This record gives sequence, C-alpha cells and structure tokens, in this order.
Amino acid sequence: MTDKMSHRGPDAEGFFVKDNVGFGHRRLSILDLSDASNQPFHYRNKVLTFNGAIYNYIEIKFELENAGYQFTTTSDTEVLLAAYDYWGEKCVEKFNGMWAFAIHDEIKNCIFCSRDRFGIKPFYYYSDATKFVFASEIKPILEIEKVTELNVQVILQFITVNLTEQTDETFFDGIKKLLGSHNLIYDLSNNTFKIVRYYDIEFNAVISKLNFEESSALFQKEMERSVELRLRSDVKNGSALSGGLDSSYIATLASEILGEEEKSKFEVISVGSKNKNNDESYYCKLVSSHLDLTNHIIYPTTEEFENNILKVIISQEEPFGGLSIYMQNFLMSETKKTGVKVLLDGQGADEILLGYSRYTAAYLRNHSLFKNIKFLSKIKSHYGISFVEGLLTYLYFSVFLVRKLRIKFRGRILKPKYRKLIDFSLMKKLTNSYSKIFKMQKLEVFSAQIPELLRFEDKNAMAYGIETRLPFLDYKFVETCLSINNNFKIKEGWSKFILRKNMVGKLPDEITWRKRKIGFEAPTDEWWPISEKIYEKINDSKIIQELFSKKISNIKNREMQWKLYNIAIWEEIFEMKISKTDTN
Repeated sequence: MTDKMSHRGPDAEGFFVKDNVGFGHRRLSILDLSDASNQPFHYRNKVLTFNGAIYNYIEIKFELENAGYQFTTTSDTEVLLAAYDYWGEKCVEKFNGMWAFAIHDEIKNCIFCSRDRFGIKPFYYYSDATKFVFASEIKPILEIEKVTELNVQVILQFITVNLTEQTDETFFDGIKKLLGSHNLIYDLSNNTFKIVRYYDIEFNAVISKLNFEESSALFQKEMERSVELRLRSDVKNGSALSGGLDSSYIATLASEILGEEEKSKFEVISVGSKNKNNDESYYCKLVSSHLDLTNHIIYPTTEEFENNILKVIISQEEPFGGLSIYMQNFLMSETKKTGVKVLLDGQGADEILLGYSRYTAAYLRNHSLFKNIKFLSKIKSHYGISFVEGLLTYLYFSVFLVRKLRIKFRGRILKPKYRKLIDFSLMKKLTNSYSKIFKMQKLEVFSAQIPELLRFEDKNAMAYGIETRLPFLDYKFVETCLSINNNFKIKEGWSKFILRKNMVGKLPDEITWRKRKIGFEAPTDEWWPISEKIYEKINDSKIIQELFSKKISNIKNREMQWKLYNIAIWEEIFEMKISKTDTN
C-alpha cells in the first residue's frame, strides 16, 4: 500500500502493526527533518499516522507545556498526538491547518480518524464485514480490495451536472471519502464505526455590520496572519503565481512578512502559454519584478502534454473535467525542479470573495431593482461579461427548472434508464441557496466547488512531493470573509473589491485593477486537436457503450468530449466496468 503512494512521501517510510491494526506511512519532511519525527509516531499508548500540517503547532505546544507536557521533537506531529492525549476528540477544534490522520488509542481501544475542516487533505476508506481500509489515495486501497465496479450515480453527475465531490462517494463503488469537518471513530471492540461532524461556519453579525474601512483592516489583518502561519517550515518555501489578483496578493504579503533577507530564498513559479490568448506570463513577470522575487516560468508544449496524459489520469485516480488540470500539473513539476517543497497557492479566493461571474445571480437576487440596474450597467468591469450575459446568468443560476433542463439536455443521449437515475438534489439546493449569499458560499465551500478543486490540487502537488498551503482557506479567514458585507466584495464596478483596495500601492495598478480572469486555461485545440482517434477511444469504452443509446460522434463541446475520453482511458487503466443489470 505505501509503495503505491511513495510519491506523497519520498523522505521516509514506517510501519506499525499490532493484533488486527496496521498503519503504514510515507513521510514528506517539512518540520523537524530528523528521524525523530518519522511516523507512525508513538506517544503514551497512542500511535499516529498523519498527512498534513498543523500551522499553529507552536501556540498549541506552548499551551500543552504549561499543562505539564514535555516534547522531544520540534514537529507538529508530536504536538498533534499530545493534543489528542490532553483534549481527546476535541483536539481538532484547536487545530488551524490541513490534515487527515488516524490515531490508535490503546486505552480506549479505538482508532480516532479526522479530516480537516474543508477537506484539503484526502481520506479514502473501504469497509465490509471483514475489514476497514483507509489511505490518502485510492490506489493503495485497491491493493487490498480490488474494486472494479464504478459508481453509476457519480459518473452520471460527472457527465451531466459537472459535480463529483458533493457526497462521500467516489467513482469506485464501495470506496468512500471522509468528508471535511468530520471525524471517524472506529471501535475495535466490536468493529463498528461512527462518523461525526465537528465544524460548521457560523455567520458573524458583528463583522457584517462593520463599515468598509473596518472590514478592510480586518481582512488585511486576518490574511497576513494566515500567510505568516503558512510560512512555517524547515524547507524551501515558494508560491504559485498566475499574475492574477489572488496569487499576486499572496506573493506580496509573503514578501512583506519575510523581509529583504529571507525573501531572497522565496521563489515564485508560473505556467505560461505559447498561445497569446491565454498567456499570463507578462503579468507574472510584472509582479515578480516589482517584488524582486525569482520567477520560474514553464511553457508546456504539446509533446509534454502527450507524454503526460496517462500519468496525470493515473495520479488523479478519478475522471476530471478539463485540461486545466494539466496546467496545474506542469506547475507542480516545475516546482519540484526548483527545490521548493512548500508552495503557497490561491485556491478558495473566488468562492469566498464572489469572484466567479455566476455569482452575479446571487447578487441580483439580494438587491433592489435600482441597485441591480446600476450593477448590470457596470457588469463588464465586474466580471468581463455583457449586460445581456448578466441577465442570462441570473436566469440560469437562479431558476432550478432552467438548470434542470440544461442538465437533461447534456444527458439527452444517455439511455432512458440512466437519465431517470440522475440526482438533482444538490443542484436544487445550490440554486435555492442563491437567495441568501452566505448560504450559497457555504455550499460552495463544503459541497459544490471547493472539494473538487482541492482534490485536483492535492493529487497534482503530491505527485511531485510538494505540500501546497492555501492561505485563503484558513478557517478563521473564511469565517471573516463570509460574514463581511457583500457590498464590499462587489463594489463600484469591481469584483473582489476589498482585496483590490488592500493591494493598492503594493503592486502596479495593471495588476490591482485587472479585469480579465484567465487562470489555468489550457490551449485545448493545440494540445488535443479533434481527431477520429478520440472518437474511436470513446466508442471502444464498454462503460460508454452501456450508458449511451448510440455511438458518440461530432461533439462540439470540447469539455464533454474530454470527459468521455477521460472515462474511456480511466476504464482501461483501472480495469473498471459497469453492471449491466436492469436499473429500472
């Protein structure tokens, strides 16, 4: 099992076996690089295997030392286990970080497992009458239980709804994931387990009533704290830099916190494109030059994409929706070459600061007609879309029937028995949530958007032994942003206004007041031109033959074309099959 994920921990390997309990661990050394912090880690009749980082470990350690605890390492691993020893299951409420861990508690005769609040670190498991198996990836579980039957509902959601992480299920039938904000306690005396939620985001009325200046100061203070915590490491740090608002803001704050001497060791990594329409390298160079940071820019070629296509599908383990995943993978590959082992990244900013154009629907549903007309008149500045596009966005994302019809249209050539199986419940919940922006943002963070992005990021980064840290997803910062007055997030014709205002004077206006959002946009037509071979591979798939009523041909939507091709390749690699039993 550990051999199957050696890429996640290339620095050390360890095992613990006692009676019917076995832990295996592959270590990526970030804090206390000595062997003393290798895992599984033992402490007072307890054994820990842990993936992640507890950023506030120094503060927790101080608290535990005052309670009489002594420490032999300088790692967060020992602090985590001592915290469990002292606070029990409530220890997770003390942690600010990302984690997936399991603790064998000999005294309580249980395994205490936990996943961080937003599910930044993965926790997969399989359970039946004779065993319970868990791992940071799916491939190790397949070493113990060769699951080859696909989960029909998950694949239908992938094809038609564009959501795959909204439940605890995976594409592999029977392999589940522990959701973010949840603990799993396995009772070794009777071989049963229970799953308990330990966290939710609460609306803070006090923050919501602050004026703009107060909100802006709080925003800046909380973000500085978040970045500073995530710079704690005993290895080389860096940051992903796209040239967009989010990554540029992180790089700026990191530079300020580190100071002139330390920032010389801090490097930024970017992905450029040879296609000028989606190339952001100009902005990357502008930011890195302004901050005086070493910038590594990679320009992936079609040949590199072709050479990596299978590798990325294998490392992602489950089908994914587009080639932007490859852009991110190339960035991690370049990061590995630079020697940077801890990489700050901007994931989460759009969801907590209303950065996507679809959020215009929520804005329009929560304001008066006068404010809406004013908003739509400036929408090109907000999101780069026209007045008419803004109205259409409102119609689509606010009316469940419209979204349902669109989903049914996407699935129109599925066999009728599969069309009837499509679950619309999360889409209905998400559409209804647009009536209250706080509720919508919570759903985006916990169910709809963030979990999927985190899955891609973790698999891409850990494939190269890179630990990505996400300042925008510090739970205290998320709580602050979701409670801040929404009129400060979208204001005076600008999206993410509160972030932009905090960037004024720190970066060139060309960055601070950028309108066009590109992100990890891949040159799909160059890398993956339409060909008969693509359709041959799709139509050779036994899964697609079973799901669809006719052969696939002439799909104009490149994203859908990729999805079906991805399914076909995934089916081949993991030897997947679909049951042909009657689904009526």
